Amino acid sequence: MSAHNDPQAPVPTNTGLKVTVVASSWHAQAMGGLIAGATGLLDEAGATHELVMVPGTFELPIVAASAAPGADAVVALGVVIRGGTPHFDYVCRAATDGLVRVALDTGVPVGFGVLTCDDEAQALARAGLPGSTEDKGREAALAAITTALTLKQLRDRASSGGLGFAR
Repeated sequence: MSAHNDPQAPVPTNTGLKVTVVASSWHAQAMGGLIAGATGLLDEAGATHELVMVPGTFELPIVAASAAPGADAVVALGVVIRGGTPHFDYVCRAATDGLVRVALDTGVPVGFGVLTCDDEAQALARAGLPGSTEDKGREAALAAITTALTLKQLRDRASSGGLGFAR
């Protein structure tokens, strides 16, 4: 989801979903914006939520995997800023692959709100802060709950025998 070219998706209301937000504590300023964007959207959608903090983005997948079985959705938030070593590549790949694995292994959607930026200015522009051009925390939460509601509809149809395809 991108704020630049995509139409604004409607925010579902009264969802009753239970969502765990797993957030890195690294880069307090950007993380503050991401967390506020995600939790604000979840409040707007009528979802109950808890916030679990981890040291960095690398730790997001293991905690998301632990949280997923007790949640309808997980929102993973983090910031990785490129430096002069390959550390950036390793952390970004591990977080991305790990969070995809959590979603596929558990069947619980994971909203991907990990900023992978070349510099701090890019991170702040995407963090949903005053003056930011994007709110990736909000977008990740919306993606997570929208996916959770879609999965619920598919499961309900399948359990009622109504998951046929029109030809």
